[in-house]
Amino acid sequence: MEVLKKLYEKHKTWCNIVESFGCNPETAEDIVQDMYIKIHKLVEKGTDITYGDEINHFYIFRTLTSIFLDYKRKDSKTGTIGLDELADQIEQEDEVDYDEPYNKVLEAMTELYWYDRKVYEIIENGESISELSRKTNISYYSLYNTYKKVKKYLKDKL
Repeated sequence: MEVLKKLYEKHKTWCNIVESFGCNPETAEDIVQDMYIKIHKLVEKGTDITYGDEINHFYIFRTLTSIFLDYKRKDSKTGTIGLDELADQIEQEDEVDYDEPYNKVLEAMTELYWYDRKVYEIIENGESISELSRKTNISYYSLYNTYKKVKKYLKDKL
């Protein structure tokens, strides 16, 4: 654990390096903490990251760079939304009118053949296709195809 003590003596230096990558101080602090964890695991496995009594600065720099790039990769995939943007989205979602699409679905349901409508309603209410097939002695594939056809028809109507 002497290696970690030596690393921590230059904590501010490591944070400055990460900030030079373009991070804010809080993110830089997180990345440096992740570096400590990674180095600790390596030292426990027996990896030597020193040159005599000195820390291998290049190794630490490469570790910080690697963690920073991983962070950027994850950040670009997930993205971040500010609180103001989130509040705007919530307000916009409150204004969604669900009546029009619902009425379209109801109208489309009335246009269906009674058998198709009934199969769709039973399956949508939680009955599995296989249970319905056993109870009615109607082929599973016939029920499945009917359900799929009605579902596609309703999606097309929307």
